[in-house]
Amino acid sequence: MDYFVPNPIYTLEDFRRRFRMRRHVFLRLVNDIPNVNPYFRQTTDATGNLGFSPHQKLMSAIRMLAYASSADQIDESMRISKSTSIENLGEFCRTIVHTYKDEYLRQPTHEDQNRLLERVERRGFPGMIGSLDCMHWVWKNCPMGWKRSFSGKSKKPTIVLEVIASFDTWCGMLSLESWGPKMTSPYSDIHLSSIPSRRATLVESIRHPENAADEYFSTMQEAYYKDVERTFDILQAQFAIIRQPTKGWSLAKLNSIMMICIILHNMIVEDERDDYYDGESDNEDSDPNRSKRACASIYDGPDFPRDL
Repeated sequence: MDYFVPNPIYTLEDFRRRFRMRRHVFLRLVNDIPNVNPYFRQTTDATGNLGFSPHQKLMSAIRMLAYASSADQIDESMRISKSTSIENLGEFCRTIVHTYKDEYLRQPTHEDQNRLLERVERRGFPGMIGSLDCMHWVWKNCPMGWKRSFSGKSKKPTIVLEVIASFDTWCGMLSLESWGPKMTSPYSDIHLSSIPSRRATLVESIRHPENAADEYFSTMQEAYYKDVERTFDILQAQFAIIRQPTKGWSLAKLNSIMMICIILHNMIVEDERDDYYDGESDNEDSDPNRSKRACASIYDGPDFPRDL
């Protein structure tokens, strides 16, 4: 709780680095979630002692998502028992998805499309509102009877996340599904275009360009395809729980964890978009403490000098 006292020990930059979001975004969750789910309200037990506060419950859940902390680690650092921390994470995921799904997993609005189209026109690829690709999440504890249907060319059971990401790494669409042994990704080097009609169209890359125009189109498209790859890198850098093989047993719970990571990611993008989007350049700011979404720069290791 040293982050919320009048004179906190840790700075706002420390809070952003450790909780992956700014403090006012975290406080928004603290205010909204207890109103939706009574589980997160502070109560008293039979002896009159206060239980865990909403701040403590949310900090526990976010640390498990951001650092892939085990329940035993939460018990050691926050004095929240193993069973309570696991229950708390489940309640947190369900509540976030129920509360913010319609807002942060929505289709692009009129305003969103206008902003995206204006931006991509300046970038030199008019009409492209996003790139579509998939990411594999290894399922370590996949039930034995399901392993074959969830295994692809890597011979390991995986859950596949499909997203359409814009230049600012907003994930506008997603789905989770199994990856059969005979399936291959049909979405490599595909972009979503809204020109010339209002209906979005998938535009594939030209595999074998036959002239200079086709080669230039293919080169530009492959360059902007980095948007969705950068989105996956940021997701995995921010939330270690989806960077390492998952140990969960329930497919529904894994789906909930992935959805909450996408929702929190989009909340952070919405909050910090103005910091790096100046309408003209994608260049990084010279101040390393200023939050940027243009690349994944989260460093989870010891605080060693960067030049070693």
